[in-house]
Amino acid sequence: MLDSDLAMLYGVETFNLNKAVKRNSQRFPIDFMFQLTEEEYKNLIFQNGISKSKHGGRRFMPYAFTEQGIAMLSSVLKSEQAIAINIQIMRTFVQIKQFALENKELTKRLSELEHYFIEHCKDNKQDMQKLYQAIGLLMDRTKPTKIGFVTDDKK
Repeated sequence: MLDSDLAMLYGVETFNLNKAVKRNSQRFPIDFMFQLTEEEYKNLIFQNGISKSKHGGRRFMPYAFTEQGIAMLSSVLKSEQAIAINIQIMRTFVQIKQFALENKELTKRLSELEHYFIEHCKDNKQDMQKLYQAIGLLMDRTKPTKIGFVTDDKK
């Protein structure tokens, strides 16, 4: 997540978040956070439609925090809001990982099933159609409901 997004969630200015991180730089190795290059930031703006700031933009390229970096922020930012948001973010990461693991297993099993039917059920198209309908229903049920969190300004 970008420093500006985290600052918004935590209810602090991006400058203050980065200042707190720099005061505790030993807690944030390169695998916890890194600064985007100018090219990466331009690609991010283009891909996500992020608008440039109306007040002169950023003076420095944004920092991106990994899951571990976000967890470490809770030791640097001590407000009640920072703690609550950090807990929500960690729970969201757990949900995303769980969903990815479940889908990986499901994809593997569906691939095995498809190979079996291709080899053993070539002549029975009705059974194949029913199978694909059942798989479609199963895939719909494995989609996540809501993963994430809502900030006060989006409620």
